[in-house]
Amino acid sequence: MSDSFRALVLNASADGKKITPEFQTLTVDDLPAGDVLVRVSHSTLNYKDGMILNGLGRLVRDYPHVPGVDFAGEVVTSFDDRYQPGDRVILTGWRVGESHWGGYAQMARVKADWLVPLPAGLTAAQAMAIGTAGFTAMLAVMALEEQGVAPQADGEILVTGAAGGVGSVAISILAHLGYRVVASTGRPENSDYLKHLGASDIVDRNELATASARPLLSERWQGAIDSVGSTTLAHILAEMKYHGVVAACGLAGGADLPATVIPFLLRGVRLIGIDSVLCPYEKRVRAWQRLVRDLPKERLTEATEVIPLSDILPYGEKILKGEVRGRLVIDVQAC
Repeated sequence: MSDSFRALVLNASADGKKITPEFQTLTVDDLPAGDVLVRVSHSTLNYKDGMILNGLGRLVRDYPHVPGVDFAGEVVTSFDDRYQPGDRVILTGWRVGESHWGGYAQMARVKADWLVPLPAGLTAAQAMAIGTAGFTAMLAVMALEEQGVAPQADGEILVTGAAGGVGSVAISILAHLGYRVVASTGRPENSDYLKHLGASDIVDRNELATASARPLLSERWQGAIDSVGSTTLAHILAEMKYHGVVAACGLAGGADLPATVIPFLLRGVRLIGIDSVLCPYEKRVRAWQRLVRDLPKERLTEATEVIPLSDILPYGEKILKGEVRGRLVIDVQAC
């Protein structure tokens, strides 16, 4: 086996203000330490990847760096009995692509605890079409279920950031399970796409973009999956029904929350934070098994575009501008 491979490497200027991406040929000896060496076949592009590729948010502190916050591939060598050469595995979370080299390289070396076996019924490309975003969406759906939110005629579930990775997968799962889903988007041209995924109605994101001066508004949502945060989340909290549940999993709009405790005290609203990084192994496995069962594969395929790793850089800018719809899978070996 040749120990050389291609990778997208980010370097920083001396003052750390300019990030320069470059495709390089590396060797296995260049990789950081880890228990398991994986030949990466596919990765994906998330909003966080776009930030990292463009040097935003100080998500990466040490350079040179290989980005890519998740990947799928095949075990080459392993010092952990749980994984043998030839095993197919996936990795999401654990700050890979941030504090540890990630999936935009044809080889990766990571801790065994970070991996999960690729579930039967999924290809590596399908797993990455799901990726961190889809995995997060499934955790959010599970959180609603755990809090007693169930499909019912009088309860609508709001999904914000609907055309993005988390939102589009969440809509597909919820619709498949029988929930009535309302999608929030700022792009009217996405309406037909979101309804095809299973949304029963569309709300313009501008309706939710400002926090209300009133702590409570008319009851509207039985549940919500929010990947925007900030004033949007504050507005949603004011519109939740009695004992409504919000699963919050993103901060695209910022970390500030201009809300009061009134929705929690007077309506018993519950706000559940979704962390797809430090997620226990058993729950990760359960979430992936649910994804195999409850995410319609035909909708997943329709919402997925596959590009070679060599073409990824312009897409990093597009995703930050909201111009990437659905899921973008990276063929890492095509570099």
